[in-house]
Amino acid sequence: MSIKTILVTGANGEIGHGLIEHLSEYGGMHIIAMDLAPIDESVKARCHRLVTGDILDTHLLETLSTEHNFDTIYHLAALLSTRAERQPTLAHRVNVDGTLNLLEIAITQSRLQGREIKFIYPSSIAVYGLPDLETKRKAGKVKEDQWLVPRTMYGINKLYNEQLGRYYANYYRQLDAEPPKGQIDFRSVRFPGLISAVTLPTGGTSDFAPEMLHMAARNRHYECFVREDARIPFMAMPDAITALLRLQAAPHEKLTQTVYNVGAFNPSALEVFQILQKAFPNTSVKFASDYRRQAIIDSWPADVDDTAARRDWDWKPEYSLDRAFSEYLIPAIRRRYPSKA
Repeated sequence: MSIKTILVTGANGEIGHGLIEHLSEYGGMHIIAMDLAPIDESVKARCHRLVTGDILDTHLLETLSTEHNFDTIYHLAALLSTRAERQPTLAHRVNVDGTLNLLEIAITQSRLQGREIKFIYPSSIAVYGLPDLETKRKAGKVKEDQWLVPRTMYGINKLYNEQLGRYYANYYRQLDAEPPKGQIDFRSVRFPGLISAVTLPTGGTSDFAPEMLHMAARNRHYECFVREDARIPFMAMPDAITALLRLQAAPHEKLTQTVYNVGAFNPSALEVFQILQKAFPNTSVKFASDYRRQAIIDSWPADVDDTAARRDWDWKPEYSLDRAFSEYLIPAIRRRYPSKA
């Protein structure tokens, strides 16, 4: 059996941790883990090679490309939404230029090897932009081709990168005299807000739910930056990892699009608080809406239509709202903070 080589950028992130853990259990592959910061100890033993570096460093990426023949690239590295709003120029460089660098590496390898290279890209509900709460209420479950007018730099970056992926997969250098050898098999999943009990929230606009969880488990007061009625779709982290792996494994001929919504549950901020209050009676939350961050949340759909993913690659979340908290989040968070639980 030939050994597959997998590149994972953003390996230290919430998704990176879980993805590398699952990939390493399959065997038969070399995982190249890359991040701007030194790779976490919990990840090291599962990887064939550790790379500390910047996705904007084209020399580093080209060196990696000469040293390895990648079969799949999971491009997870990104500047998340809150920081992206504060540093939009940096966000564009990291999120767009960095992605372009990785796509160039993938297409170069594909043409040299004469075969497809899979490029798995996590996108976000930040690509959507509904104009007001009434429209959001009436929209219901939003499809992949609706309301694509994002109001954040992060959402704009993600939407543009989806289009870049389509271009590299289908139209790259389409005016060349000779047809290209090999191509990118670009596949993207639009994630809702992700909740993990294992890793700390890292600056996403949807982090009010995981922040509330971690603060409740530590018996600390939390000032929630959204209203009680704020509602967006969420997903437990294990389901996010499953979605990436299942999309990657799907036969190409069954895929009818390059970008897919995935959903699981969509509680309001108040409903999250009420669940946590039952588990942690000392939970203390004040809903102190930050109108700027609240406006971003209000522009995202209350839920997404993931019919295409369910049809094309049998997507189905394992964790409902109740199960996510009772079987995964609350038990795991109690293990994380045993002296507080």
